Amino acid sequence: MTAPYRYEVTRSAASLHDEFGGLEPGTESGTTASVAGRVMLRRVQGKLAFATLQDGSGRIQLFAPAATTPRFEEFCALSIGDWVGVTGEVITTRRGELSVAVADWVLLAATRRSFPDKWHGLADVDTRYRQRYVDLWASDDARAVALARSRVLVLIRRWLDERHFVEVETPVFHPIPGGATARPFTTHHDALDLDLYLRIAPELYLKRLVVGGMERVYEIARVFRNEGLSPRHNPEFTMLELYQAYADYTDMMALVEELVVHLATTLCGTTALTYDGRPLDLAPPWRRVTMVALIEQYTGVLVDVAMPVDELRRICGDHGVHVEAGWGPGKLVLELYEKTTEPHLWEPVFVCDYPKEVSPLARDHREAPGMVERFEVVVAGRELGNAFSELTDPDEQRRRFEEQAVLRGGGDEEAMAVDADYLRALEYGLPPTGGLGVGIDRLVMLLTGTTAIRDVILFPTLRPEQEA
Repeated sequence: MTAPYRYEVTRSAASLHDEFGGLEPGTESGTTASVAGRVMLRRVQGKLAFATLQDGSGRIQLFAPAATTPRFEEFCALSIGDWVGVTGEVITTRRGELSVAVADWVLLAATRRSFPDKWHGLADVDTRYRQRYVDLWASDDARAVALARSRVLVLIRRWLDERHFVEVETPVFHPIPGGATARPFTTHHDALDLDLYLRIAPELYLKRLVVGGMERVYEIARVFRNEGLSPRHNPEFTMLELYQAYADYTDMMALVEELVVHLATTLCGTTALTYDGRPLDLAPPWRRVTMVALIEQYTGVLVDVAMPVDELRRICGDHGVHVEAGWGPGKLVLELYEKTTEPHLWEPVFVCDYPKEVSPLARDHREAPGMVERFEVVVAGRELGNAFSELTDPDEQRRRFEEQAVLRGGGDEEAMAVDADYLRALEYGLPPTGGLGVGIDRLVMLLTGTTAIRDVILFPTLRPEQEA
């Protein structure tokens, strides 16, 4: 039999439960419904068959008596995973199970591969990621996380729109890698005979728009960084970046705190979460503390970018922190923080005031020489967001770019290059601006209690599949 080209679905499983969930056992509703989905469980008891049908909204039982079900034997022979369309009256069985009594049915698509048991799912983690099209049916948790991610994006857009931020799109192909310190992916445009880079951040294009008079802009951007795989890293991931004219990094602290709290209370009903088996409270206000104060708290050593490099190297060595030739004091302080301190920061904290050396796009600190007005918000031992008082001086930005270019020329593949067009944009005038980047994948991990980034990305980057 040829599968139909279409099927008229009149009700979802969820809508049937919403409307008829209160029916008494053994009740006929008098309402006919057409539903469609996969068969996820089937059992035959003599002249009576039952199946669990799952659609995108949930599950509904199919009740199939031999006396009234067309092609009863074929129905009993359905495989787990087959797609079917069913029309019949909405009833409850004598045991009170809401069901559709099968008056007519059609096979929409047969599965040719063995489908996993609905109640056990895919046991192999690697297979789950490679065959997400199976995992989403076999695992309620996988489907719930995917839907939560979609909900997070909807809520972010709505929240920002209400605050007069404008969503924009900026290029994915960049002629110059910039906006963050990371190793880019490269490609080539044949018609222009031009080497291009997949964007590592949309920052420089978004700030061009602020120069152009768009005072509040944001982008939910797919970005690409040529780095390794880990429970927290995927080479292709999603960032929320936003920029607000006339603001600084303290405004960005208030904004990200309010946004995350809004998401937690809307999605989870509370700011008191459990993550990786530990309680985690996102209730404001979040702690604000400088990076050097946190280093002192966890190592007992007070460091400063004004200290001699040799002394900072010795301190790093004393704490088992690897250092490389050519690292200046700012980079050494950052490495010391990341290796000894950041993993221990559980409750939300704004780690404030970063060394200028490692922050080429941030504005000089108003009070702390050698530092910039930058923070990272850290939750559960990992960075969730990064923000600056943006550097607006084109001359200072050129100096910073040139310092980065020297590092790049010396073999640092993560360093930035000189972006002459961005400097030209700054020469037209960038007003005081606050900028913020938030990792969407890590945010979804936090809100869904997920500890591996590949669980919140529908199709994560994987090693090539080994042939059998």
